[in-house]
Amino acid sequence: MFGFARLSAEGKVGLATGVVFFSMLISRTLLSDLVDIETRASLFRVQFLLFINSLLLLGSLYIWKRLVRRLYGSRPAPRTWPHRCWRAAVLLLLVLAHCSYLSMFYLVDTEPHWLALLSYTCLGVYIILVFFLMAFSCVSRLWSSSSDGQDGSAIGQTVLALMVTALLTVYGLFNAAQPPQVVEVEVPVEKLPASMDGLKIVLLSDIHLGPTIGRSKLQLIVTMVNHLEPDVVVIVGDLTDSQVSRLRTAAEPLGLIQARLGSYFATGNHDYYTADVESWFEFLSSKGIQPLHNSHARVFRPGQSQDWICLAGVDDLEASMLRYPGHGMDIEKALSGCSKDNPIVLLAHQPHAAKKALQQRPDINLVLSGHTHAGQMFPLTLLAFLVNPYFCGLYRVSEHTMVYVTPGTGYYGIPMRIGSRAEITQIILRPT
Repeated sequence: MFGFARLSAEGKVGLATGVVFFSMLISRTLLSDLVDIETRASLFRVQFLLFINSLLLLGSLYIWKRLVRRLYGSRPAPRTWPHRCWRAAVLLLLVLAHCSYLSMFYLVDTEPHWLALLSYTCLGVYIILVFFLMAFSCVSRLWSSSSDGQDGSAIGQTVLALMVTALLTVYGLFNAAQPPQVVEVEVPVEKLPASMDGLKIVLLSDIHLGPTIGRSKLQLIVTMVNHLEPDVVVIVGDLTDSQVSRLRTAAEPLGLIQARLGSYFATGNHDYYTADVESWFEFLSSKGIQPLHNSHARVFRPGQSQDWICLAGVDDLEASMLRYPGHGMDIEKALSGCSKDNPIVLLAHQPHAAKKALQQRPDINLVLSGHTHAGQMFPLTLLAFLVNPYFCGLYRVSEHTMVYVTPGTGYYGIPMRIGSRAEITQIILRPT
């Protein structure tokens, strides 16, 4: 008979993680229609916290074994003050990493809370450290099958992993603290009217207002956008990680965006995690930013109403998965009323949504997406590259269609960028 008590600590945590994941699947399918959106969102947050912390616990056990037991040995010995301080430091790192996602719900204000910044920084250190501890261990085993000198080799690997982690952490924090870089991209668009030649669209995405990005950062972004003197500003999802009631003051600078032909917004998955999308739509509308909720707008220059482009936006893919009432990606509805004689530019947060939209409507000329953050920080870059059909930059999908994926204008939670840079994209439309 199966004995739970006989499982290792890692086995028990892995089993608990599986149970939590299974409960998330059940609540997303069987239970989602039985409760209101607020209850569903609260349940999702609790399950998400349990699932993330179960996964983190597996890594924490590994880090503890490598940084404490292997460095100092597993045999009982008198503990010196350096040993005790080291144990306390490692324990504090792990505790703060585990508490990071709690700040998403309790430490959201106009400006980032110091504890939120610290805990998410510890989470970044945790991710980098786990990766390099495992990577160096695997390389060492492949390099030599001999057991001679393994203890010394293991200690050397651990020290090297700590050094690399420290260097990348400092670099990542510095890189993320820099203002977004402005990247100009010229995109040839079929059927573009002569009057729209040189139309300047400033693309923002993945700002992630929340525990580690606040009003000051948003004000800087808005100032940089206005300096570009855009015709159109588009925000392609993941604007926020919390409710309007908690971030209203932080989001006020959005009302200062100056775009000659209008500003527009399409939802991302994190906007739905807030369970407050309708309130955000109302807030953005009051600031002069038009939400494109499976809808479109005609963009034209003054006095040239016959020469227009169809700027459309679709709900994020996860709206349907979360069964968010009245929301879900509907490309046909978004493009209903768009003429095939005019260019179509689509805002779709996830690259998978861009791919799905182009399969349904290959007549779309340009899709603007975000979501990937270009991985945000190594080693997450590897995962983001593998799971997305378009990773970062400009892609030619067909003779008539292109996709641009921005690495994002902010960052999610962890205030680091390694192998990527925050970006404000200035897209210039040109006729073919």
